[in-house]
Amino acid sequence: MIHSFLMIGQSNMAGRGIASEVPPIENGCCYVLRNGIFRPMHYPVNFDRFFSGLNLCESFADTYQRENNVEVGLIPAADGGSTMDQWHEGEILFDHACYLAELASRTSEIKGILWHQGEAECTPALYSTYEERLTAMIEAMRKRLGMPDVPFLVGGLGDFLKDCPLSPNLSNYVHVNEALRAVASKVKNVGFVSAEGLGANGDNLHFNSKALREFGIRYYEGYKALVGKISTESGKEAAVGGAASTVLELL
Repeated sequence: MIHSFLMIGQSNMAGRGIASEVPPIENGCCYVLRNGIFRPMHYPVNFDRFFSGLNLCESFADTYQRENNVEVGLIPAADGGSTMDQWHEGEILFDHACYLAELASRTSEIKGILWHQGEAECTPALYSTYEERLTAMIEAMRKRLGMPDVPFLVGGLGDFLKDCPLSPNLSNYVHVNEALRAVASKVKNVGFVSAEGLGANGDNLHFNSKALREFGIRYYEGYKALVGKISTESGKEAAVGGAASTVLELL
């Protein structure tokens, strides 16, 4: 069965990379959900705007497929410029992502959720509550999908935001990254993926194509590490449970 991944967040998850800057990914075992059906992966994967481009999930899917020798499906639901408030439980973007995941689960096994968002949260009033709001969203989405333990990857914001001319608030990205790391350290089965050293398009707002290719591989490595951690912890819990059962039998 196809291993699928839900893509959510704002424009850097949707992708704004320029196709001509990197070689295309050609992998006949990678797919994209369209109209509830997995179609061969094509560009743009996440068509949220007429100027949508390459995104990080293409290299994530390709790397996952080649290392695990399974078919991989992407479920694109990111929306450029979206705020955390638009991803709250009951809001349109939240419901839309869940509807797509529910459709995809008919023909695939959802293996993870990939999140990149936070550029819209860089004012003091917003970044100070970002950890709390993101945690609530993760818990609500897992509950809605009936997947309390699904791995959830959150990606860091790029260091280039400090040079973006659109708003001086973007220099506060460091506080959003702190909140993302805090969520990953406190919430079960959540991993943080660093964007350190990755480059930008000329706007200093979006990752460039080369960076997106690298970021997708980092997401995969982060996912692999998270799944390994989950497996180790599950093994320890099983061992403790088995030991407890043995003690009860002896008593």
